[in-house]
Amino acid sequence: QVQLVESGGGLVQAGGSLRLSCAATERIFSTHIMGWFRQAPGKEREFVASTRWIGSSTDYADSVKGRFTISRDYAKNTLYLQMNNLKPEDTAVYYCAACQGFCIVTSVAHYDYWGQGTQVTVSS
Repeated sequence: QVQLVESGGGLVQAGGSLRLSCAATERIFSTHIMGWFRQAPGKEREFVASTRWIGSSTDYADSVKGRFTISRDYAKNTLYLQMNNLKPEDTAVYYCAACQGFCIVTSVAHYDYWGQGTQVTVSS
C-alpha cells in the first residue's frame, strides 16, 4: 500500500512562493505517474501537474504553466511542487496522488493513491 504525505502549505501573499512536498512511504515503481491536484471550496478537484516517476515527461494545467514546477527526488522518494508568483485564485487544498498502470494524467478517477492534502492560502 502506497502512502503519500504532503507538507509545505501555508499562508502567503500574492506574488510569493511556496514549495509543497509529498513523501511516499513505499517505493514508487517506474509505472507510477505522480500528480498534484487542488480543490478550492465549493469546487471540484482539478489537475495541476504530473510527472512520470522515471523519465522527464511533465504536464501542467494551463492556469499554472510558467509559474509552477513539478519535480522529484528519487533518493528521498519525494515529489515536489514549486509554486511561484502565486495568485489568490491558487488558494485551495493541494493533494498529491499516484497512478499505477494506464493513466489519463488529468483525470482524478485514474489515480489510485492520495495524500491527505495541504492547505495553500494566497492573500491579495
